[in-house]
Amino acid sequence: MIKVMIKRRAPADKRKELLDLITKLRSEASKQPGYISGETLHSSERPDEFLVISIWDDDVFWKKWIATDERKETQAKIDALIGTPTEYEIYRFPRKTSVE
Repeated sequence: MIKVMIKRRAPADKRKELLDLITKLRSEASKQPGYISGETLHSSERPDEFLVISIWDDDVFWKKWIATDERKETQAKIDALIGTPTEYEIYRFPRKTSVE
């Protein structure tokens, strides 16, 4: 399982439109194979920052989703709206390995 941390920054006058686009992405992501869940958070210390946490069965499913034309189109609208690149980081739970 992986968790994808997606950070975006938006000025006050763009936040509603950004949230509408994020909601659209999450709605479409929820229909994809391997999608588990997601949530959108707004920073209490940095009011321009939003974090989406997207949980997938495996990075294979995430990679298929981000390669879809629909996602690329909506992501392009987000990037144009906020004027800064979206940041992505993928995390997975540590695996215990035995050392012999």
